[in-house]
Amino acid sequence: MDVARIEEMANFWVWRVGKVPDFAMEMASPSTAANDMGHKRDLYARIGIAEYWRLDPTGGDMYGQPITGERLVDGAYVPYEVRAEADGSVTSYSELLDLVFSWDEAGGFDLLDPVTRRTIDKAVIERAARLVAEAGENAEREARLAAEARADAEREARLAEQAARQVAESQLRALQDENERLRRRQPGQ
Repeated sequence: MDVARIEEMANFWVWRVGKVPDFAMEMASPSTAANDMGHKRDLYARIGIAEYWRLDPTGGDMYGQPITGERLVDGAYVPYEVRAEADGSVTSYSELLDLVFSWDEAGGFDLLDPVTRRTIDKAVIERAARLVAEAGENAEREARLAAEARADAEREARLAEQAARQVAESQLRALQDENERLRRRQPGQ
């Protein structure tokens, strides 16, 4: 299943996509926090989701810390290191996504480049989204052009068939006329 089809879905249905996701992230809320850390975490491990992340916008009131990331090792989740940075932010690295999740009280959550440790600019994300959209538009345009080419080929084939039929009918009339002329020339008729 392609990414565009998954994006159209309100939920990630494993039986429709054909595989479990490699990555899952939950945003804490008072009504779901306990389930996110208990039943849902166990379920995700059982079905094989490689990384499970939980983000707590309160800074840790619901999950105990603002960022919790775990990787699946031999069927069990092992936590990633959560680091308290000198600037007061909290960070953790996702091996799967090759990104650093960051949280601080002033700015909330952010994504950092793991090498430069700079915030991944929203313009970069928007550009990537635009490139994906353009690729989809290009694919649609190519499909439309291919359909138009097929329609043109079918139209040309019909016109060629029509022309061949007209030639055959013309030749048949000529043969019939010639046959009639020869019949009139024969004596005794």
